[in-house]
Amino acid sequence: MELKAVTKEEARVYHLPGRDWLHYIGPEINGAKNITVGYSEFPAGSAPEGHVHPTQEEVIYIISGEGELVTPQGTAVLEPGTVVYIPIGLHHQTVAKGTEPLTMVTSFSPPVVPGSYEDD
Repeated sequence: MELKAVTKEEARVYHLPGRDWLHYIGPEINGAKNITVGYSEFPAGSAPEGHVHPTQEEVIYIISGEGELVTPQGTAVLEPGTVVYIPIGLHHQTVAKGTEPLTMVTSFSPPVVPGSYEDD
């Protein structure tokens, strides 16, 4: 495998419920075997239904905006610079608050099939 940079123009865009997700790194993008990396943008005020990743751990890093990650275990405040770990099987919902979009980098291990965990 070789080094590969992926630009925003090259990322695959998925229009998932309540957000757009750009797929940058993963098995079908560059052959990565153990990780998927993407970028999500939730419009201000959006609160799509929550979901579960039955086989993936997820880590999110908040770039901009404000919001909450709501789970049965509690709520995490999302603001720029915050990192949240979501274990396998934990139901979670992302709520964008404030007046600007909530943007984040997302990473999954093992790799995720975009949108396979929710209805489009």
